[in-house]
Amino acid sequence: MGDLMQCLKRRSGRSIGLLAAALLAANLNPGAAVAGGPFDNLTGRWTGQGRLGFTEGQAENITCRATYFASDDGSKLDQNIRCASAGAKVEIKSALAHADGKLTGTWSELIYNKSGELSGEITAQGFRIRVMGDGLNATMEIIAREAKQLVEVHFNDSSLVGMTLVLTKG
Repeated sequence: MGDLMQCLKRRSGRSIGLLAAALLAANLNPGAAVAGGPFDNLTGRWTGQGRLGFTEGQAENITCRATYFASDDGSKLDQNIRCASAGAKVEIKSALAHADGKLTGTWSELIYNKSGELSGEITAQGFRIRVMGDGLNATMEIIAREAKQLVEVHFNDSSLVGMTLVLTKG
């Protein structure tokens, strides 16, 4: 959790970092139990703000919308995240499945044409995911409690460095 907060402060600027810290302190108690399956807390529409960082050092504020659809039995989840700023767009689509605390599936970023297989785990805070594909090496952390969500994506070997999102359900 400390590494995530350091990354937020370093990459996202003071306002997103402070908002994320408040979110974590108020709503993301690591010991809090999630009722039902691991995807129950995510289903629905989320909106919010974030920062998108590029390898050249520039960063842009972005506005985002995320939508999650869980299967009836709660074992699968489709994730769609769309973000835009004045000069950039990002669109991520994932299809996840879980079994015994492990995650598998596919992940793609449509604007930059990156895709790969995902693997990961369910953590006390949410989800930790690794994506590997042709020309793609990324990690993604999702923390969600009640009506708040924090999404952190790190890209390796890409013109994108990463993005940090703070989203609210509704």
